[in-house]
Amino acid sequence: MGFTYIIEHMEEDDENSKVVPPWVELEYAHMRQLAGAESQVYFAHLSKNSSRSLNAKFAELVSDGQAEAVCHESGVLDLIKERLGGSLEKVCLLDPKAEKELSPEDGDGRFEWFLFGGILGDDPPRDRTAELRVMGFPARHLGPTQMTTDTALGVTKRVVHDKVPLNNIPYIDHPTIKFNAKDSVEMPFKYIAKNGQPLLPPGMRELLFEDMNKGFEF
Repeated sequence: MGFTYIIEHMEEDDENSKVVPPWVELEYAHMRQLAGAESQVYFAHLSKNSSRSLNAKFAELVSDGQAEAVCHESGVLDLIKERLGGSLEKVCLLDPKAEKELSPEDGDGRFEWFLFGGILGDDPPRDRTAELRVMGFPARHLGPTQMTTDTALGVTKRVVHDKVPLNNIPYIDHPTIKFNAKDSVEMPFKYIAKNGQPLLPPGMRELLFEDMNKGFEF
């Protein structure tokens, strides 16, 4: 049986489309793959437009091996009250400032939900997890280096579900994404490594290249 991973959405909607930005959409879709088929991923505190848009996108992307995804306009506390009877003790907040490191034992029954403040991937970090920290959740950290939200979820799943200790997961810190002989971009985050490359959401490399080219338009 898998766990429930909940993202308290903290990113503003795109100014033009009035829904989540494309890179957020890619990361959120990636979370379903990383969480696995036995799990659930809840996206909370979304605008009405973003909730509808993401639900429609997720309905198009149904495949084996990925988690069920549900989008909510309500916040995390409302969902905990509705689904867990208001018990904060069953919810683990992934917090860079937590005293304890996440361990495989944290998946042995103490916690049912794992909570992330998304998007976590600010550079420099803005500590938006502070908004959740004050609510009093038990907390764990994933190490000192900043991760994207989908990476943080993927690491958490490997630790608590797959029972892989945090330090045994292969990582790449601040990788350089090369598009061709001349163009590249350095990512200021820590990623899970797969075949020597950072594990990016499908479509993210193309989006990064597109955004980089927009920066050179005059």
